[in-house]
Amino acid sequence: MKQPTFHDLSASSELPTELFQRTEADLAFFIEKVKPIIEAVRREGDAALQRFAKEFDKVSTEQMVIRAEESEFEAAFARMDPKVIESIKYAAENIRAFHEAQKPEEMWLKEMQPGAFAGDRHVAIDSVACYVPRGKGSFPSVLLMTAIPAVVAGVPRPVVITPPGPDGKVDDATLVAARLVGIREIYKCGGAQGVAAVAYGTESVPKCLKIVGPGSPWVVAAKRQLSGLIDPGVPAGPSESLILADETANGELAALDLIIESEHGPDSSAYLVTHSRTVAEAAMAALPGLWARLEPKRAEFSQSVLCGEHGGIVLTKDFATSIEFVNQYAPEHLEILAEEPMAVLGRIRNAGEILLGNYTPVTLGNFILGPNAVLPTNGAAKTAGPLSVFDYMKRISVGYVTHAGYQPLADKAHGFALYEGFSAHALAVSPLRLEILKARA
Repeated sequence: MKQPTFHDLSASSELPTELFQRTEADLAFFIEKVKPIIEAVRREGDAALQRFAKEFDKVSTEQMVIRAEESEFEAAFARMDPKVIESIKYAAENIRAFHEAQKPEEMWLKEMQPGAFAGDRHVAIDSVACYVPRGKGSFPSVLLMTAIPAVVAGVPRPVVITPPGPDGKVDDATLVAARLVGIREIYKCGGAQGVAAVAYGTESVPKCLKIVGPGSPWVVAAKRQLSGLIDPGVPAGPSESLILADETANGELAALDLIIESEHGPDSSAYLVTHSRTVAEAAMAALPGLWARLEPKRAEFSQSVLCGEHGGIVLTKDFATSIEFVNQYAPEHLEILAEEPMAVLGRIRNAGEILLGNYTPVTLGNFILGPNAVLPTNGAAKTAGPLSVFDYMKRISVGYVTHAGYQPLADKAHGFALYEGFSAHALAVSPLRLEILKARA
């Protein structure tokens, strides 16, 4: 069995830059490859989607119905295990409650000066496409994470795009989750062609203003290529995680959580970062036994990450260096396994999400806890945060000045306008304004 990659930095004060590289760091290859796909969708619309469904998704039907039909939703409910439906409902309740608590008030105004008010009004975006990946599994959890905040925000037209299976259908759990949260439109198009479909619109797929949701480097490249046509949303690419452990951590538990995100596949990244050689060695020893308990495909994926260039175990010289590693890496998911994880929390500046303690594995955050699991990747957590209800809304500034509050503001604005050389600005707040208003009174 393969051995995990071991990065011994215990004698070094330098953190090798290659450890911070992700598989999506260089998208040049993918950007070139998606260009003809995007162009085909722009020119041919549904015909291109049908062709790519056969080529990329191995759809065997001659003419796939691109929009999921009502009969497909009904059949999905009939086939689904009731226990799975209950799990979806349970997760949906938590996710909805979290995002409802997060939703801002529709409008606020503050009196900046006597008689002068300013504030914000929050308005839902007209149309948002929620991307739900499928290539390495089916992800009803991603539907919940992307669609529920759209519904909570009040998006008039939230739609879902997802790759079809070989039978030309959407997987049952995704259909069930969509219906449970109030999504009526699901379109069978994934990858770069799906992004292009909602950027341009086709005969079946509506053009949308924004797209949200995680995806492969192909999806990330297409979003980047089409960012002038559609807002690409939170930069969410292949999965990545760090497990930060101090000397009190249980090495076997650290290994157990290390394999979570690594099972997504070879384009993922996952590291255990610790200054404790004891913890590192215990995790190394535990991994083979844990891999043996996974399904073969998932074990292979996990090994490809943890025994490769973008994963493994990092041994640092001290806990402060481990924290520095975390902040430089800016992971999508961060678990803190420490004696006092709350005390460590304030030292973390860059992470998509932070999960504290022995009883908060990434699994709970991904599926059921409530906070959004669509998170910034590839270091974007240094400037971006998780998908939220705010991503489905826009702010509109609001100002209102009364007659009583006008003159002091006008006097100061007049001076600004003259200094910056804008005579029309100055004229608008000159005595002429009050003369006009008085004449019309």
